[in-house]
Amino acid sequence: MTALALIIRHKTLPGKRDEVRKMWERHMAPAIASNPEHTAYFYCFDNADPDSICAFQQYSSVEASQAFLQTSRYAAYLKDVEPLLAGPPQVTALTPVWSKGA
Repeated sequence: MTALALIIRHKTLPGKRDEVRKMWERHMAPAIASNPEHTAYFYCFDNADPDSICAFQQYSSVEASQAFLQTSRYAAYLKDVEPLLAGPPQVTALTPVWSKGA
C-alpha cells in the first residue's frame, strides 16, 4: 500500500477561527489520536491570515483516508463546523516519498 498525504486549507468566516478550532478539538482530535491509520497530523494556524487553518495529514493508504471520511465522528464534525467556514476546503493530495522520523 502507498501512503497518502493531504494538505488541507480551510478559510473560516471572519473571526471564527477559534470556534472552528474548538469544533476540531471536540470531534477530530480524539478521532485522529485513536486512528492508527493516521500516521502523522499537524493542525496549524496560518500566521499571515487570521481566518485560515492549514492541516497536514498522512494516512497509511488511500483506502484508510476514504474510510475515515465515512465515520460518524467525521460526519458530526462536518455538521458543526460547516456553518463556520467560508466555503469548501482546498485539498492537495500528495504521495510521500521520504520523511524524517515516522
